[in-house]
Amino acid sequence: QTFSWYNISSGINAEYGAALLLSLDNEPRVATNACWAFSSLAESAYEAAESLVGDNEEEPQTYVLSSFYPTIVQKLLFTTSRTDANQNNLRSAAYEAIMELLKSSPRDCYVIVQETTVTIIARLEELLHHRQNSNEKGGSFNDLQSLLCATLQCVIKKMQQGDAIQIADTVMSAFLMMMSSNDKSSEVQEDALMAVGTVMEVTEKHFAKYMDSFWPYLMASLQNHAEYSVCASAVGIVGDMCRVFGPDIANFSDKIMDLLVAALSDVALHQSVKPSILSTFGDIAMAIGPAYTKYLQPVIHILKQASEATVDKNDYEMLDYFNELREGILDAYSGIVQGLKGEDAANNQLEQLRPYLQIILSLIISVSEDRDATDSLISCACGLLGDIVTGYGGTVKNLVQFDSIGDLLSKGRRSRISKTKSVAQWASKEMKKINAL
Repeated sequence: QTFSWYNISSGINAEYGAALLLSLDNEPRVATNACWAFSSLAESAYEAAESLVGDNEEEPQTYVLSSFYPTIVQKLLFTTSRTDANQNNLRSAAYEAIMELLKSSPRDCYVIVQETTVTIIARLEELLHHRQNSNEKGGSFNDLQSLLCATLQCVIKKMQQGDAIQIADTVMSAFLMMMSSNDKSSEVQEDALMAVGTVMEVTEKHFAKYMDSFWPYLMASLQNHAEYSVCASAVGIVGDMCRVFGPDIANFSDKIMDLLVAALSDVALHQSVKPSILSTFGDIAMAIGPAYTKYLQPVIHILKQASEATVDKNDYEMLDYFNELREGILDAYSGIVQGLKGEDAANNQLEQLRPYLQIILSLIISVSEDRDATDSLISCACGLLGDIVTGYGGTVKNLVQFDSIGDLLSKGRRSRISKTKSVAQWASKEMKKINAL
């Protein structure tokens, strides 16, 4: 059921809320529907409150569910522990409702968010210790662990950084226990990696204290080509590290680059992981800046090889992959251009990339001339073109004077996707600057 601002603010909240709470005590089928209703109600209430937020506020101070919020969360937590919660997906629906309530919570409910964090951490620790002592494995344990991890991720994202840092030791201890457990299933490892990524995102550079403990698990996951979802999650973590640690990731980048290249070379690795690996080359470049020159030659070789791939365009699944692959290549090149440019002219290393500009521009032109190029691919190509023109200025004027380049920018400016349009408009302005020279 969908709830609008009008029916959640019409004064029947208490009566309707009480009925929903009572429904959570009913048989699993009815209780599951009540959970879904709470999810929809929480989302709609928050959206309604957001529409009234002033320009200087990031989130609502309160909303129509605030007075009922503690009761709803407590009742849903109780519902997850019902003896029959495994029926009709009740446990899953209850946790999902809790997650929506946490995500869609105003500032005056923050204390409940904090209290819920403590509860979820305690439940995860209890489950992990139980599994460790009993050596029990299986789907039901994994499912519960996944739900607890997902809920914990949701609540950590909502927390203020200072509060997240205070609980980070306990949370990371639990996640590292998950990764070191006897159950090496891909689901468990993937859940743990995603949860660690959330902690890193919120605590930022404070996460550095956990790197010594986490590093061996990250390395093992990057080498887990057989369970590609684990490898993909680890690649995502590397991207997070680049954004969080910046130049400090140079302490880890040699080993990471070796493992990423090895993953690309493994024909057994599922192809879906490879575009994100290529994109991560650009993340590393942006993080370490001009120091990336030591990786430049082998990375350009890899990107050139990848850009020469061809597919049967009648195979739509392969065509989608082909577009994703080229997006990864373009993202990598953009990161490399921005990274080598650096933050000050004294460290600018873009001349190291100049011999490869024809290769890069050929890829941009091929995207322009491809009728099957997606909007996202056009956006990436326009962004890379803008980065090149901004970085090299008038010295590349003769290299970009092609009708295909103009066509690409025109396609981007005509896009109905605001991001693509704005990127193309920016790149067009940069082109006009060098044309005026």
